[in-house]
Amino acid sequence: MTIQEKQQEVVEEFEMFEDWMQRYEYMIELGKSLPLIDEKYKIDENLIKGCQSKVWVHAELEGEKLAFTADSDAIITKGIVAILIRVFSNQHPAEIIEADTKFIDEIGLKEHLSPTRANGLVSMIKQLKMYAVAYQTQLN
Repeated sequence: MTIQEKQQEVVEEFEMFEDWMQRYEYMIELGKSLPLIDEKYKIDENLIKGCQSKVWVHAELEGEKLAFTADSDAIITKGIVAILIRVFSNQHPAEIIEADTKFIDEIGLKEHLSPTRANGLVSMIKQLKMYAVAYQTQLN
């Protein structure tokens, strides 16, 4: 699946819920299904700067595609990073770099987060794209 197809899938899933309490519960469930980061990658280097809670993200190149794993010490944040990883993992770095994140606005996520969580969301996206830039350079 392409990034756009995965984003559309997320938008459609969020549309199934009537209110934000149900969406938060769904995000918590997504966080529980997050492929867990290996403990050896839970280091300061992999912490997302700008997040109120601790969020670790690790990226690895598998063939020519980037695979992400992550974890967080906060359940909502874990759900947010799970959505991002679902969309961007197993994609070519160049596609991650080029991808827009309008789907986040479409599901209304940013407007339903506290300002610090919204900043953290932006920081997570930046970090995933920075990993993509670093690995794209290796592929060139």
